[in-house]
Amino acid sequence: MLTFSRQNSFWTLRSIVCLLLLGGLAACQSAPQPPGPIATTAPAPSISGQIDQEEGVTLAFEPFTGAPGNVSDELSEFIGAEARKQGITLVRRVGAAATYRVNGYLAATGQPSNGTVFYVFDIVDGSGRRVKRISGTEDTGGASGDPWQAVGSGTLSRIANRSMVEIKAWLNR
Repeated sequence: MLTFSRQNSFWTLRSIVCLLLLGGLAACQSAPQPPGPIATTAPAPSISGQIDQEEGVTLAFEPFTGAPGNVSDELSEFIGAEARKQGITLVRRVGAAATYRVNGYLAATGQPSNGTVFYVFDIVDGSGRRVKRISGTEDTGGASGDPWQAVGSGTLSRIANRSMVEIKAWLNR
């Protein structure tokens, strides 16, 4: 006979809801488009369709949705470090002018033996139109309560690295 406790049912239900939510977001993704002209003061892409970072393309990450403050702060630090490594210019002030804005959404699920962080970064142009979506998952250790407790620096570093590498590839398309 198989029995389930209320706590196991809660985490199973929570995991299913998170997966459905992120699956729905991923289903909304249109085909990635290379950067195109936008209505900002930033220069338009070069004729080849590539964006030269020296032309002044900037990205502004908006506050992350779904993650606790300490996780968001640490992820922001890793993203800043990865952007410097990739030669990507970030605008650090909230509300400052930027060529593109990045909206980040994170969710974590977990059980005592394993956990997962789901992330989605939508890059939008000056008119608010999504021009690129980056999404993925990262495994974490298990947690016996709040799944965010299992999210460590290594997980956040991998999310930042993979996201910034993908952004760099998209910008240089």
